[in-house]
Amino acid sequence: MLGRRGSLWFLAVPPFLWLLALFILPLIVVGAISLLPGTGRIDFSHGWPSLNQYQQVFATDIYIRRLGISAVMAFVVAASATILAYPIAYFLTFRARQRATVYLILLLVPFASSYLLRVMAWKLLLGSHGAINWVLTSLGLVTEPAGLLVYSQAAVVITLIYVWIPFAALPIYAALQRIDRSHLEAAADLGAGPWTRFARITVPMSLPGALATFFMVFIPTVGEYVTPSLVGGTDGFMYGNIIQDLFTRAGNWTLGAALAVVMLLAVLVLVLVALRLVDLRRVAV
Repeated sequence: MLGRRGSLWFLAVPPFLWLLALFILPLIVVGAISLLPGTGRIDFSHGWPSLNQYQQVFATDIYIRRLGISAVMAFVVAASATILAYPIAYFLTFRARQRATVYLILLLVPFASSYLLRVMAWKLLLGSHGAINWVLTSLGLVTEPAGLLVYSQAAVVITLIYVWIPFAALPIYAALQRIDRSHLEAAADLGAGPWTRFARITVPMSLPGALATFFMVFIPTVGEYVTPSLVGGTDGFMYGNIIQDLFTRAGNWTLGAALAVVMLLAVLVLVLVALRLVDLRRVAV
C-alpha cells in the first residue's frame, strides 16, 4: 500500500501534469509567439525575442482604450452578479432548509442548456421586437422600440450578468455554509436583531467567498468575446473580440498573442492590487 507521501504524489501529479499541458505550456507558447519580430506568420527564422508587437500594442490607442472599457464592463458584471447572487445563496443557506437541495438543482438547471442558446434567448428578449420592448411600448413608457437594449454595451452587460449569477451563487453558498451558527445564536442572546446579525456577522464572515466570486467572474469576463459577438454589435465590442479577429480573420498571430499577454498581465496586476488592498484575514474576523 502507498504511504502518506506516496498517496500525496499519486493525487498531486496527475492534476499538475494536466495543468502543465493545458494551461502553463499554452501560455508559454503564446508568450513565445508574441516575441516574434515578424507580423502575422509564425516564423522563427528571423530570430527572437523582439518587443515589436508590444510597441505596436501600446502605440495603438484603440487597443489600450478597449482594454480599459472591457475592464470596466467586467467590473460592472462581476459586482452585479456577486450582489445579485448573494441573496440567492443566503436563501439556500438559511431559509430553504429541507428544500435546499431542490432549489440548488433548480439553480443549476441553466447549465444543462447550451451557453449559446441562453445568449441567443437574451438577444431575442432585448431586440427591437423582443418581449422587453413590447412591454415598454404596451405600458406607454416608450413611443418606439428602444434600440439601446441590443447591440450595445448594456446588452452585453445584462446578458453576462444573467449568465454568471448561477455560477456566482455557488462560492457564496459555500462560504455561508461554513459560518458557525453558534455565532448567530450568541449574538441573538445578546440582543442583536436580524439585521444587526446579518451586518456584523454574516456579511463579514462570508465576504471572502464574495470576493472570490467577484474575481472568478471578473477575470474571464475581461477577455469575453462570444457574448459581445452575438449581442454587442460594434458598440459592445470588447478586447477579446480584437484578439479573436487577429487570430482568425487577420491571421496576425504575433500581434494577437501580444494583446493576449498584455491582457493577462493587466488582469494579474489588478487582482494583486485588489488583494493587497483587501486583507481577507481581517474581513473574515
